Amino acid sequence: MKVFIVAGEPSGDRLGGALMAGLKSLRPDITFEGIGGTDMAAEGLTSRFDMSELSVMGIAEILPKYRSLMARINETAQAVVDAKPDVMITIDSPDFSLRVAKRVKAVSTIRTVHYVAPTVWAWRPGRAKKMAQFIDHVLALFPFEPPLMEAEGMACDFVGHPVVGEKIASHREAAAFRQAHEIGDAPLLLVLPGSRRSEVARLSDVFGEAVAGFAKTHPEARVVIPAAGPVAEAVIAQTKDWTVRPIVLDPRVGTRADNVAMKRAAFAAADIALAASGTVSLELAAASLPMVIAYRMNWLSFRLIKAMALIDTVTLVNLVSDTRVVPEFLGPDCTPQKIAGGLEHVFAHPEEQKDAMALTMERLGKGGDAPGLRAARAVLSRL
Repeated sequence: MKVFIVAGEPSGDRLGGALMAGLKSLRPDITFEGIGGTDMAAEGLTSRFDMSELSVMGIAEILPKYRSLMARINETAQAVVDAKPDVMITIDSPDFSLRVAKRVKAVSTIRTVHYVAPTVWAWRPGRAKKMAQFIDHVLALFPFEPPLMEAEGMACDFVGHPVVGEKIASHREAAAFRQAHEIGDAPLLLVLPGSRRSEVARLSDVFGEAVAGFAKTHPEARVVIPAAGPVAEAVIAQTKDWTVRPIVLDPRVGTRADNVAMKRAAFAAADIALAASGTVSLELAAASLPMVIAYRMNWLSFRLIKAMALIDTVTLVNLVSDTRVVPEFLGPDCTPQKIAGGLEHVFAHPEEQKDAMALTMERLGKGGDAPGLRAARAVLSRL
């Protein structure tokens, strides 16, 4: 059995790696071609080009790279057609993935599966109808998504969110992290400025100033940043002048297993987190780590998205738990002063988010089979 699989950013790479592992356990004869990152490489994929080329977000951010992205889209679509796989699986990154799928479907009958349903419940609901023209099957991360996809004629399975299967560090590992970095009992802020270069560029300064503001009332505070591989160099460069010098965990140094364990320990050791908007809020919820979400994007992108939004929060913990307990500072509200105030409140009242985080994990499938295996079964059951 041959699968062509495509991911365009680190979160998609993690989904892809787990899905590949699930497929291999069910079909030992399986082979893979496609595009991915380190997790997918660990499962045997040789990426056709560096996945980081595809990690762009926002209308204004995509425009300067439009020509090179279109070239990669056409190149990938042709590679799929030439490979003649039993199924093509695209993972998230819709600006790239769905354009590839559309081109493949236009000239072939190759079965197309898209992993991560578009957020039609948040904005641009017409996307489901459009993608139904070239996507056969959708793998959904959230339990409320299948009816929205099925209404447009696509098969859809809720397969659970991979965050529910991630290991959580023990108290001993958290204590060892604090000891190794001489943190002691000081307040520890986990800071996550994004997994895309554009995010790190926009958020590093404002996050650094927000942390400095928090440190005015907590001068002993320490900061740790588990950097994503593609942006580790940028994170180190852009945080070197922060008032509170961060501990940057660089995944390019050491083994993959050691880096994963170190990141888990950092999550467990921290008191609160400041993170860019995105799926990372679910990782924080899995670790029961209270959070503040902040995001700044190009003014044009922000105004366009805000005008089309169907929801009043972008934080997944708020959405899945149907609460609004996680504070968020977006667009013009993404200022050091406001973020610092949010950090102060969450640090003083961490218990406010506990129930919402636990409910989020329950609704995303905690306690069931691993999402990667569920996704693999769903793919194979509909071939």
